[in-house]
Amino acid sequence: MTPTRPKSRTTGTGRHATPSGTGRTAAVLALVALAALIPVLGPSPALRGTGEAEAPGTGGIALLRAVLFAALSVPLGELFVNRLAHSLPGAPPERPRSWSPQAAGAGFAAALGLASVVATGNLVPDGAADIDVGGLYASRDGKLALLEVNAFLAAGLCALSRRPGSQVWPLAAVVVAEALRAHPTTEYSPLLGSALTLAHLTCASLWAGGLLYALRTLRRWRGAEAGPALLGLYARVAAVLLAALTATGVCSSLRRMEPGTIADQLTDTAYGRVLLAKVVLVAAVAALALWARIRLSRAADPLTACPPARAEVVALGAVVAVSGLLTALPVPIRW
Repeated sequence: MTPTRPKSRTTGTGRHATPSGTGRTAAVLALVALAALIPVLGPSPALRGTGEAEAPGTGGIALLRAVLFAALSVPLGELFVNRLAHSLPGAPPERPRSWSPQAAGAGFAAALGLASVVATGNLVPDGAADIDVGGLYASRDGKLALLEVNAFLAAGLCALSRRPGSQVWPLAAVVVAEALRAHPTTEYSPLLGSALTLAHLTCASLWAGGLLYALRTLRRWRGAEAGPALLGLYARVAAVLLAALTATGVCSSLRRMEPGTIADQLTDTAYGRVLLAKVVLVAAVAALALWARIRLSRAADPLTACPPARAEVVALGAVVAVSGLLTALPVPIRW
């Protein structure tokens, strides 16, 4: 059932739509889980049979990256949707409790863990004695890791302050640091790669975090007419985010794979296999998003769009997990 109770004039229409919609949503998510099962289990299944060696601590690094991406999405999504809500006339002043401080704490812990890996020469430290904190200042990756740690700390302090909107600046610093980290200076045209990653990560964070907070806001605005209006406004912006996300993702992938070897690399390399799983997941998310938007615009009760939108959030969480794994695997750069 939908989280809000529609008015009596729409009860008859929405009552029969929800159970079947929930069943179809569950079926879609089950298919997506089956399609992405092997890569999501971790680096070992993805690397099996490729001839590529698994780097030490790949599974842990993938988990830390996924936590970092999620910690980035939650506060950015809140800021994004709050801005949309302020533009709606007659919107209730109530807002869900912010999860930004908790997200900043999780991001700080994940960034600290990743920094400790960098401080030991990209190896998992056995103890505190193995971590060379001073050595972080001597390398580009170390400085970027420290920047992310400090930025999440600053974002948490901003979230607890009287001006929580100011956390956008340290969060932007994390996005920039991630974009630079993903493309070392030895890579061909690293600035172009960083620009693509910057746009990709920003769009993904706004889409995933924004949808989560939009649904939480609708639950808080139970029965208010501004709820469907907020979801519709988010849907229009999300369509642009999806287009930009797709374009930047395709361009970034093509830069890392020679055009004539893409088909082989999608099945013969760990990076390609996980990338293929991510494509399947994003396609499923896009289908769920389209389904929710159709319900939002055509159903007698617009709030029947909530079940597929909630399924979309779950699928987006899987995309975040796969993205974390993707960053920890060997990148098939061939120049």
